[in-house]
Amino acid sequence: MIHLTCNYSYVELANVIAAQTKPIGVNRMLTNGLEWTYRYLRDHGIRMTPQRQAVLQYLDQTDCHPTAEMVHRWVSSRLKGVSLATVYNILHLYRDLGIVMELSYGDMSTRYDGNFKNHYHITCSECGRVCDYHRDLIEGIEEDAERDTGFKVISHRVEFIGICPDCQEKKKGTD
Repeated sequence: MIHLTCNYSYVELANVIAAQTKPIGVNRMLTNGLEWTYRYLRDHGIRMTPQRQAVLQYLDQTDCHPTAEMVHRWVSSRLKGVSLATVYNILHLYRDLGIVMELSYGDMSTRYDGNFKNHYHITCSECGRVCDYHRDLIEGIEEDAERDTGFKVISHRVEFIGICPDCQEKKKGTD
């Protein structure tokens, strides 16, 4: 079964966040949900500050792959005085604890994904939109890579790059 969840581009998301009073999205990004994540943090001795809680709430209630700047914009609209550095520190803490994955896209901004279920990503080369692409995984690819290269594979990432439907439509208008 193939399922594609598209997300907002950076500009679209910034406009939506500015206009809304609650986070966007219906799908939950945190793999195990918010309550489980709170318990996990408590069990690991992590104090739940309002800033940490706000970052988790945003990540749980969005299906986008936000940058730290996107998270900061939403959090600072609810909690005054939260710096971008604080948001980065929280995201790095969550990354180190295995709550979110950090997705680097070369010269594009780093994005964060709280969905640890195996899935692929497809990125628009025009607007930077990142979408989840759910389908059966390629079986045995890590073992094949180890056998063929001699490397000990720790993990892998398959990323598709293309032009999203919105940007294709925009291009049609300029042709």
